[in-house]
Amino acid sequence: CHRHRRKAQSLRQRMSKATLEHWLQRLESLHPSEIELGLERVSAVAGRMELLRPEQPVVTVAGTNGKGSTVAVLEALLVADGKKTGSLTSPHFLRFNERIRLAGAEAADAEIIAAFEAVDAAREHTSLTYFEYTTLAALWLFREWQVDVMILEVGLGGRLDAVNIIDPTIAIITSIALDHQDWLGDTRAAIALEKAGIVRPGIAVLVADRDPPGELLQRVAEIGAGPVLRLGHEFDADESGPVVRARLSRPGGGSSELPLPDLAGVLPQNAGAALQAALLLGVEVGSGQLQEALSGMRLTGRRQSLQVAGVDYILDVAHNPAAVDKLLEKMAITPCKGKTIALFSVMKDKDIKTMVNAAAEVFDAWFLADQPGNARAARAADVADLLRAAGQTMISVSKNIKQALRRAQSLTGSGDRLVIFGSFHTVAGVLPALEKDRRKHVVGAPT
Repeated sequence: CHRHRRKAQSLRQRMSKATLEHWLQRLESLHPSEIELGLERVSAVAGRMELLRPEQPVVTVAGTNGKGSTVAVLEALLVADGKKTGSLTSPHFLRFNERIRLAGAEAADAEIIAAFEAVDAAREHTSLTYFEYTTLAALWLFREWQVDVMILEVGLGGRLDAVNIIDPTIAIITSIALDHQDWLGDTRAAIALEKAGIVRPGIAVLVADRDPPGELLQRVAEIGAGPVLRLGHEFDADESGPVVRARLSRPGGGSSELPLPDLAGVLPQNAGAALQAALLLGVEVGSGQLQEALSGMRLTGRRQSLQVAGVDYILDVAHNPAAVDKLLEKMAITPCKGKTIALFSVMKDKDIKTMVNAAAEVFDAWFLADQPGNARAARAADVADLLRAAGQTMISVSKNIKQALRRAQSLTGSGDRLVIFGSFHTVAGVLPALEKDRRKHVVGAPT
């Protein structure tokens, strides 16, 4: 119909002048639900865009925790070796551009807008979610940039995630824990099978979980993948000595060892998996090269430490019980002299009770925040009830994250520690204020 064509042409003309912010607002309104698992719609659009069969190697990373840090380490190793990488991660903290990177640098607004325009032109009447749109935009940019290697982080699950329209050369599966049970199943075995959906016959698979469900290994074998390299078997990150050592399997046979530098926010098992993947891609890394490649790497919100006005801050996107346990381990081996205060806010579909029960007594006081405008966020008052049931009495409830931060800061002084954890929204909500405070006091810097 001519009327519909004119309407579509008029929309394209308006959007061609739009800012990235306008595009993102539009993407949020295009699909009736934030998440819709399934590959049919996104595959159809990707086919029209000729994106389904990239020529370069592809590393796809799935798992419950540790995906982002694994991607970051692998990206740093490849870039240091002169490779032009294209990386897709999610979610972002402060800028959408964080999700799509070329050789470690964020894509520019104009580049992302051009990619969105390409997706919009190809999708015709197909409805896409925000993440599906983002995935297609990233794949289009990677082709335009002619990258050497693509690194794709799964958004949710694996089998039905938009990233899974691309066949990987290497599949990495990080730790498997209970999370997103409404979507993925309520057992580690069920969740592991969803993660195994990224595996293909004849490709290398790295399992970076020291005790994976047997169902995962069985499914990988049924698919016919290989080689299959497992943490603690074919590769490892040995933490028994004073220096963590990565043991790696060489593609031609034999093994090699490297000392791993201490990377804030990166678990050794994930760094080991990234190193093993780099080796499979033909990147030879010595200890000096490894130190140089990773020396400037900074991971936002992954057990990130900084100091402002004598107060130690830890920022962590720990939003499930397994991640909270790792956070508490870090706190136990790096105790502070003063009070330990929590600022916590998380999504209501998480296992909040288990997280709260594990952490309640670790903190001297809890500052909880609502997240206005975020329908998925748990009510601070409901979290407070769980804390009271766990025996905690020092609880403050705030109407938003910024207010909770300022109230928590009013209770802290030099030598105290403020731990900000929960959702990505929680960490993102404090970052601008903390950076402003840091500049004001000029004390310390992110580590």
